[in-house]
Amino acid sequence: MDLTYQEALDLLKEYNQGEFHLKHAYIVSDVMGWFADQLGYGEEKDFWSVVGLLHDLDFEQYPDQHCIKSQEIMRERGLDERLIHATASHGYGITVDIQPEHQMEKVLFATDELTGLIGAVAIMRPSKSVSDLEVKSVKKKYKDKKFAAGCSREVIQRGADMLGWTLEELIDQTIQAMRASDHAD
Repeated sequence: MDLTYQEALDLLKEYNQGEFHLKHAYIVSDVMGWFADQLGYGEEKDFWSVVGLLHDLDFEQYPDQHCIKSQEIMRERGLDERLIHATASHGYGITVDIQPEHQMEKVLFATDELTGLIGAVAIMRPSKSVSDLEVKSVKKKYKDKKFAAGCSREVIQRGADMLGWTLEELIDQTIQAMRASDHAD
């Protein structure tokens, strides 16, 4: 079964009430939609957005079963296996052995942690915004392992490698995607 954005949002809110988790889901959804357009998958933009929205479906309530419990929840509801694989694959090498295969899955893997890092850098700026954020500012904080320590630099780099992009390209495009988001500031 395919989900509309509203149905996906309703499902997300069944398992997530925390403002932080919801905002992260909205931002990643927006970023995924932006990348769908940019990479020539505009006809699949809604699906990419739903994947971004639901990627951490289980994290708030089941952090120790992240990317595992979400598969169970989605299968119980008869959701599309493509959606289940896509959302679970962002936990590749961390909690699951489901490798990102499609370009969309690789984008999710690469940008999930990075959106958190970029958001943390942005709130340290006088503007508190991504609108004037530059790649060099993110790279500087990226190198500081103590800054936003929960954002795995290894995962971000692996994601860039999966996509065949430099770290700078990934950061630049993700900043652009976040600038287009209504939820990033």
